[in-house]
This record gives sequence, C-alpha cells and structure tokens, in this order.
Amino acid sequence: MDQLNRTDITAFKAQEKTPIVLVLDNVRSMHNVGSTFRTADGFALEKIILCGITACPPHREIEKTALGATQSVEWKHFQSNLEAIQSLKEEGYKIYAIEQVSSSISLPDFTTSEDEKYALIFGNEVHGVDEQLLPHVDGCIEVPQFGTKHSFNVSVTVGVVSWDLLTKMKYSYKKMD
Repeated sequence: MDQLNRTDITAFKAQEKTPIVLVLDNVRSMHNVGSTFRTADGFALEKIILCGITACPPHREIEKTALGATQSVEWKHFQSNLEAIQSLKEEGYKIYAIEQVSSSISLPDFTTSEDEKYALIFGNEVHGVDEQLLPHVDGCIEVPQFGTKHSFNVSVTVGVVSWDLLTKMKYSYKKMD
C-alpha cells in the first residue's frame, strides 16, 4: 500500500468525500454489495445506504469483493427504502434512480451542479428500482447500451454511473475556474 501511495482507513475516514451516496434497493447478491463498497472506497464517496433485503456487513460473501472497504466506507441500513429516501431528502440530497423509464435522462446528458449532493438508487438485479420510489425521486438516469441485453450488472452500473458523476463534479468545475 505504501508503494501505491494509498491512504490508511483513519485518514480516509477524515478526508473530504465526493458528495454522492449510493443506495442499494433490495440488491440480493452479496458480491454486488461488496463491489459497491469497493467502488465507494475507490472514489471516496460519502456513504452507502442498504435497503430491504440487501445484506449488511460483516459477512464473508460481501468481503470477497469488498476486500476490506466495509471498514472504510460509512453505511447504514433501512428496512424501508421509502424511509431511506425521505431521510436523504431531509439531508438535502438530490435523488436519482438509475432506471429505464420513458422520462429517463441519458447518462451522457445528465449534468451536475457544483452546489448539489446526489443520492443514486440502484435496484434489484431482476426487478430494478422499486416502482413505489419513482414518484419520490428528482429524476431517473439511464446508462446507454448498444448490445442485446437490456441491463448491466448492478455493480457494473454503480461503477459506470459513479465514475461519470465524479468526473463531471470534480473536473468540469475546475475547468470553469
């Protein structure tokens, strides 16, 4: 780790985070949960919210892909996904479901604002984001796809969307200064 110039857990917890929260809505695969923790650590995102049946650390199946990121990334579990969203709204987050609906914004067309913080909801591997949440979000974002399948694996989607927003937030504002 020293050769890679990586921070330790104590320093990581104290450092400034990218104002993005990842919300896993009834994600059933513990490997997807672990991968989400690892992505959140790698991009220094604020926290992860786990909802419903989504497994919580500590669990060896989560750790297989998290590789210790459950120790560095702040997380919280809500039994109710709607309660989680309401809590995030009260904290001032703009809430976006990563979902394919008629009003979805294509990820390349989604713009961020320097003074906003974002909560991104990623849904169940089979059913997507719970439809009861859609009236409570600020919008839906869709990742463009060009193959025969209609969706990416949730952990892949977490990485793609997180990286896109992070680069828009961290690099486009610096260009404007």
